[in-house]
Amino acid sequence: MAAASPPEGWLSVGHLRRPHGLRGEIFVQLTTDRVERAAPGSRFWAQGGDLTMRSSRRSGAGRLIAAFDEIADRTAAERMVNVELFAEPLDDPDAMWAHDVIGTRVVDQHGVERGEVVSLVENPAADLLELDDGSLVPSNFVVVVDLDRGVTDVDVPDGLFE
Repeated sequence: MAAASPPEGWLSVGHLRRPHGLRGEIFVQLTTDRVERAAPGSRFWAQGGDLTMRSSRRSGAGRLIAAFDEIADRTAAERMVNVELFAEPLDDPDAMWAHDVIGTRVVDQHGVERGEVVSLVENPAADLLELDDGSLVPSNFVVVVDLDRGVTDVDVPDGLFE
């Protein structure tokens, strides 16, 4: 029986969109700028099952067209329209990942602890850090994330927490 949710710790990296042609290819909308996600052999989880990217290419409009080992034909691709894709976090010690901020304590420029980050909320202007008390802090106010101390330092305008 297939798992109902992605493996523990896997991240949302995009969506499968509409089929392309008759051989099971499908448009993929990645929400990451990491090009290695589109490499042959990349592993994903979607709608209760594992997917392995067989090949991918950019279309004329700059979109990604992908073939997966587990999607054999157009009918199978049609069952996957608008399905969210998940993948393991990439191991890159030089990168700061959004999911690393979750669980850190937010401290403002005056040294006042404002709460713990419980989630990230996508927003067109800037992603928002959602704190355990419901407060939202735009990510562009983040100054430093110190994972060793478990602290996210922010420099916010007066009145943000009022």
